[in-house]
Amino acid sequence: MSANGHGSRSWSVGLDIGGTKVLGVLLDAGATVRHRLRVPTRPGVQGVLDTAEQVVGELCAAAGVTPQELTGVGAGVPGLVDPATGRLSYAVNLGIHERAVDLAPMLSARLGGTPVVLENDLNAAAVGAARALGLPGDLALLALGTGVAAGLLLGGQLRRGRWGAAGEIGHLPYDRTGPRCPCGQQGCLELYASGAALEAAWPSRNGIPAAADLFAAAAAGDRRAIGIRDGFADAVAAAVRTLVLTCDVEHVVLGGGVAEVGTPLRDAVVTAARRQAAGSPFLRSLGIPDRVQLAPADVPVGPVGAALCVRPAVPGRAQPVGS
Repeated sequence: MSANGHGSRSWSVGLDIGGTKVLGVLLDAGATVRHRLRVPTRPGVQGVLDTAEQVVGELCAAAGVTPQELTGVGAGVPGLVDPATGRLSYAVNLGIHERAVDLAPMLSARLGGTPVVLENDLNAAAVGAARALGLPGDLALLALGTGVAAGLLLGGQLRRGRWGAAGEIGHLPYDRTGPRCPCGQQGCLELYASGAALEAAWPSRNGIPAAADLFAAAAAGDRRAIGIRDGFADAVAAAVRTLVLTCDVEHVVLGGGVAEVGTPLRDAVVTAARRQAAGSPFLRSLGIPDRVQLAPADVPVGPVGAALCVRPAVPGRAQPVGS
């Protein structure tokens, strides 16, 4: 019998594995976060496995359970994911340049056969956001980080697409006269609506995150900051409009590092969306501004969603590897 007094077969661990850190949570049967842990990511296949194993072990030890007692471990990762096999390809931010790495089976083996589900990090975040905010209906989690992309929860299922590229709206052209994107196209949306683009236009100062510094300066009346903020908000609003027009999602949840700005970001994006719809009765009829929400500041939606993905009756759940 584990420390929770009822066995821990209904508990699960979720991992959000990023290029700089792994954030892990331990969820109890009611999906309450019992423990959380953040550690630096070690790059490469073996480094990622070592880090993931460490986080799972420490979270379980904190609760007095073993990995084998869990329902399973869910891991959200960037890159191309095959949830059915637990394989990961070309996760360059993790230092994984290989194709079809059996990450979930290898992690499961390290954890003594504990079931492991591998999911795209934004898909996991979409599941976590829907749960944390209590949102029914179709949802897109729009991540504003180094790049721009969305996790999609449609018709009660995760929408991954044929090659796992569903939601990669950051590579839709936004300004065809703009600079060349690393993807090879011109003027892609993520060159304007990402955290990286914002920091390039307004570099961080004195250790303050660029987004927070920019929005504070704009609120104080700095004209240059206002121009950069409004241009950024226009691009994000275009991303929101794209998600509504292609998928007609009921909710677009702003997430990623820039979303830590909070209400001022949502207000700027809503204002831009209203301005963009002003001349179009069709766009106005869709109520796009009313669909914009913020990811909760107090819930790490990425690892929470990953932890939920390993449980039965979760939207889009893949069969765990090692079960």
